[in-house]
Amino acid sequence: MPQPILPPFTEASARAKVQAAEDAWNSCDPDRVALAYSEDSEWRNRDRFLTGRGEIRTFLREKWTRETEYRLRKKLWAFTENRIAVRFEYESRDLNGQWWRSHGNEMWEFDPDGLMRRRYASINDEAIDESERRL
Repeated sequence: MPQPILPPFTEASARAKVQAAEDAWNSCDPDRVALAYSEDSEWRNRDRFLTGRGEIRTFLREKWTRETEYRLRKKLWAFTENRIAVRFEYESRDLNGQWWRSHGNEMWEFDPDGLMRRRYASINDEAIDESERRL
């Protein structure tokens, strides 16, 4: 198993944490992604508020049932000792075949074990044609 990336973050470790998150989310595996969050992790995702790995896992299963051909890019925005801010963009296709680009910002806070205990995401969506895809 790879060593966990723990706070306090340096620029290099913050970038590695962001890349690890991008890789996990692009797997579209709710069980893998949920392991990055503390058992009592708090989320705000758009207008939904979640608490704990179980709710996160359920949310992600529903998400990737609705959002097919999902592809994500995350970029480090800023970091402090145990917090990271990212900007992101992802594309997916809904069950009716419409392509979407979603973009926004996330604020993350980590516990001493490197698990995310808070995630606050602001996300905007725009319908795109398949020819407009970038990812």
